[in-house]
Amino acid sequence: MDLKATTYAVENRIATITLNRPHRLNAWTGRMHTEYRWCLEQAELDDDVRVVIVTGAGRGFCAGADSQALEGHIEKGGYDSGIHEPVANPGYGVRPEFDTNFAFHFGLTKPVIAAINGPAAGVGLVLACFADVRFAASGVKLTTAHGRLGLPAEFGLSWLLPRLIGLARAQELLLSSRVFLSDEAAEMGLVHRCLPPEDLMPAVCAYASGLAARIAPSSLRVTRQQVYTDLHRDVGSSVAESEMLLNRLTRGDDYKEGVRALLEKREPDWSKFPKFP
Repeated sequence: MDLKATTYAVENRIATITLNRPHRLNAWTGRMHTEYRWCLEQAELDDDVRVVIVTGAGRGFCAGADSQALEGHIEKGGYDSGIHEPVANPGYGVRPEFDTNFAFHFGLTKPVIAAINGPAAGVGLVLACFADVRFAASGVKLTTAHGRLGLPAEFGLSWLLPRLIGLARAQELLLSSRVFLSDEAAEMGLVHRCLPPEDLMPAVCAYASGLAARIAPSSLRVTRQQVYTDLHRDVGSSVAESEMLLNRLTRGDDYKEGVRALLEKREPDWSKFPKFP
């Protein structure tokens, strides 16, 4: 795909997707949505990729929907996604609940880390919340934004945000659409680490590198899907599947390498086994 609104790069088993409309603070468009899904699909298909980072070019992460797109909804008499071509479907086919916009993140096989380098509003905050881990630069402005535009909470944020930070805090942010800083987000637990801007990407890359080097690819894939699937089932079903997975993974190459590395007192070498089990 000819990327115009994003960039995609792979280095040291880490794929980095950069929202690339810095002149508009990386405001979201149909084109960006299409490219973002394509980039995620490339990461999913690449056995060399173990972790995905999502960030923004320039001063912003994603300032929400582009204002021209917002105006277009009025002109067209209703919501228009701006997507007018076939799109990639990464993460689809795992559970029916995941086969929709943004929820497809739950079906991915590789963890996604959001590096929130600048303002994240509306759909930009949605994108960050659907990541597995969130790092942010200190002093960054965040907002759900929808209330000030007469819109509903976007793309499942009313379902996801209470599960990330609790019902009371989520309700307040959703009802008020107020601007809050990344430092407050860290206190809420919405952001895992809040860092000086110059330290953000080095810290994110170091964390991603640690996951890629120290954690078995099969464990990364299975654990994240256990977490998201367990949101839709009872504890007994969770225990039963974990026992089934335990039996399956102990027959795999990753487990054998992990045990050998433990006994030999060395770091495991997952590169011997590029394919997920």
